[in-house]
Amino acid sequence: MNASLDAGKKVVGTKQVKRALLNDKVEKVYIAKDADNRVTKDIIDICSKKGIEIEYVETMKKLGQQCNIDVSAASAALLK
Repeated sequence: MNASLDAGKKVVGTKQVKRALLNDKVEKVYIAKDADNRVTKDIIDICSKKGIEIEYVETMKKLGQQCNIDVSAASAALLK
């Protein structure tokens, strides 16, 4: 389990991650490898433009667990 994602300030979900990225509030982004490319493409593009690190997690279920939520998550971000 990623301790920083578990304990740190975070946002979960594509809309929230995208909003935080556009407002320059993100330190690191987490994306599930099995998430649909349509859902994660914009986030990956923004991260590459802004030089924000992306860490890939094996599954959406595992990412949801790391975020301490009861549902799967395609993306999450650790906030500054």
